[in-house]
Amino acid sequence: MQINIGIEQAEREQIASGLSRLLADTYTLYLKTHNFHWNVTGPMFTTLHTLFETHYTELAVAVDDIAERIRALGVKAPGSYQQFSKLSSVEEETEDVDAKEMIRQLVVGQEAVARTARSIFPLVEEAGDEPTADLLTQRMQIHEKNAWMLRSLLDE
Repeated sequence: MQINIGIEQAEREQIASGLSRLLADTYTLYLKTHNFHWNVTGPMFTTLHTLFETHYTELAVAVDDIAERIRALGVKAPGSYQQFSKLSSVEEETEDVDAKEMIRQLVVGQEAVARTARSIFPLVEEAGDEPTADLLTQRMQIHEKNAWMLRSLLDE
């Protein structure tokens, strides 16, 4: 059945392409944050273990919201590690790093996701896609706040 939501197919596909990058960034950050939650050690263990859990739990919900928006636009959402690795700007971590480096990397990841969301915004505004604009605004607000909170842990 044809989709008739007031946004042309070509625009929906372009928006969905941007959202697919956002989905990949969000999922990769989710995985990285969950990894750090499991593996953090040191004097800030309890604080960081709890903070990382809060972040990855929120990211898990975001992954679903972003994928469902892609589907609402009539496009298949990417859903494999292979697809995500090609689309994501967030770097995975496979080495054993200390708590301070975990925090630093999560700041970088949160900022990357915010940049990806912001990069899609002009296209979304031009298409009059208010639901996606709302989603992007919420994602930018959350990632910018999380980056700020994580950065504050690095201040000495």
